[in-house]
Amino acid sequence: MIISTADKIPGKEISEILGIVKGNTIRARNIGRDILAVFKNIIGGEIEEYTKLMAEAREQALDRMKQMANELGADAIINVRFATSYIMANAAEILVYGTAVKLKNK
Repeated sequence: MIISTADKIPGKEISEILGIVKGNTIRARNIGRDILAVFKNIIGGEIEEYTKLMAEAREQALDRMKQMANELGADAIINVRFATSYIMANAAEILVYGTAVKLKNK
């Protein structure tokens, strides 16, 4: 499956728009990561534990979006976008969405 932030796929033509597909996950921090983050906050630098947490959340959201597109029989998802929102203390949502399409060669 082709995933793209563009609205076109080079060498392909959109033959059918199947609809909006999305995937999301809500992740909470944990005490172990928070303790390490406090130390990083004091000395400065990247908080790698949170970077990893967000990367895992993005991948899970992408997988869920791709699953939805597969269920529709899509060849690609175009105009893909990510959004992040604060849900509550220590929890954030990652949302990814795009347009599922069928493709044909030009």
